[in-house]
Amino acid sequence: MHKGISCIKAVEMIPDGATLMIGGFMGSGTPHRLIEELVRQEKKDLTVISNDTGMPDYGAVKMLAGHQIKKLYATHIGQTPETGRQMIAGEMEVELCPQGTFVERIRSGGYGLGGVLTPTGLGTIVAENKRVIEVNGKDYLLETPLHADFALIAAFQCDLLGNLTYSLTGRNFNQAMAMAADTVIVEAEHIVPVGVIPPDMVATPFICVDYIVERCCPNGR
Repeated sequence: MHKGISCIKAVEMIPDGATLMIGGFMGSGTPHRLIEELVRQEKKDLTVISNDTGMPDYGAVKMLAGHQIKKLYATHIGQTPETGRQMIAGEMEVELCPQGTFVERIRSGGYGLGGVLTPTGLGTIVAENKRVIEVNGKDYLLETPLHADFALIAAFQCDLLGNLTYSLTGRNFNQAMAMAADTVIVEAEHIVPVGVIPPDMVATPFICVDYIVERCCPNGR
C-alpha cells in the first residue's frame, strides 16, 4: 500500500469541525508543515488535543490568529499568551488537564479502555463535574478517554511502510497519539527505505500509520 501523500492533500482530507491530535512539546516533535498547511487552508471549528500550543510564533499557536480552534485540550498554555487571551475572552474553550493524566487519557483512547482512575486533581477545579470512584478505601477521579478523527504526528525516521522512530524528547505524545485516532498522518524528518530501521528500534509500527507526508512537492509544500 502506497502511503505517500502531499502536505496539501493530507490537510484537504481534514474537514472543518474535525477533532485533531497534534504531537509535540513546546514545538519539539511537532508537525510544523501540517500546521502551516492547516493555516493556509483556513480549516476552522477544530477541536485540538495537544500538550500545548507551542511558543509565541512557533507551533499550533499559528492557528489562533484565524480563530481556527474552537476547543483546546492541553496541559499548559503559559508559553503562548494569545492562547490565554482567547480563553479568558471566551473566544476559545480550553480544558486544562494534568500532563500525566492527559497522556493516560490518550492512551485509554488508543487501547479501547473506559478511562483512567487517578487521584491527581482531587479537591481542585480539575475535579469539577467528574465522577469520583472509591477503590480499596481511596478516592479517584474517573478521567475519560481522548480520541481524535485525525492524529498529526512528527517522527525522526519513517520507512516506506510507515514504521517510525523518534528523536529523544521528540517522541513525547506522538507515540500515544498514533494509537488514538481514526486516521494517522505522519510528517517525518527522514523517509528511508524499508529495512533501514532495525525492528527493535521501531517505536510506532506501520499498522498505525495511514499517510506519510512526502518530503518533496512541486509547490514546495
